[in-house]
Amino acid sequence: MRIIAAMDIIDGGCVRLSQGDYSRKTAYGRKPLDMARELEDNGIRYLHLVDLDGAREGRIINQRVLEDITGKTGLQTDFSGGIRSDEDLMTAFSCGASQVTCGSIAVTDPSLFLRWLAEYGAGKIILGADFRKRMVATGGWTSESGIDIADFLRKYRSEGVVYALCTDIEKDGMLNGPSTGIYKEITGIGGLSVIASGGVSTADDIEAVREAGCEGVIIGKAIYEDRISIKKLARLC
Repeated sequence: MRIIAAMDIIDGGCVRLSQGDYSRKTAYGRKPLDMARELEDNGIRYLHLVDLDGAREGRIINQRVLEDITGKTGLQTDFSGGIRSDEDLMTAFSCGASQVTCGSIAVTDPSLFLRWLAEYGAGKIILGADFRKRMVATGGWTSESGIDIADFLRKYRSEGVVYALCTDIEKDGMLNGPSTGIYKEITGIGGLSVIASGGVSTADDIEAVREAGCEGVIIGKAIYEDRISIKKLARLC
């Protein structure tokens, strides 16, 4: 299972939100590139970089942060936030993203998402499937679609999606354990590689996600608040 560090960006700096609420923001005073270098120096290979400004505004805003990290580290970086157009997608890849997570667009414009999946390939396009009480959320988690997470994933798996990044919004930033029950359910969808996110703060949480069958796990706030060290994370890879 891949261990993936998360880095959320507002105004060019590292932050974390609680349950996706922009009014409950913690800024950490770390420069993104410095944090990325520390991750790499300690053996972390994968980064999930989220443009929270972009997610809220509906267009990529912090592409320079992406370009800086991918140009000056060897981290395999998945980028998300504000990808709503062909230009946004091309910007993300031209700035060095190895993969791109697209969530809102898969709800609001499925035909565009599927065209991107066909053009770039299932290895490049990750389906963002963030949920609250099983319902898929969009627009930087500010809107709910009314679509059940399992139904959403089955639909897109039948269309060729391989990777799905699934965040339980109520767990995100709360450090109170992952939603292993739902992960066990959705990893049963044949051929789907599930990346778990939300609530992971200990090595036991990581093991629980692994046992649930996930292909990857994202850890964010637990790193910034020293709940689990970067070196220990690297040993768990």
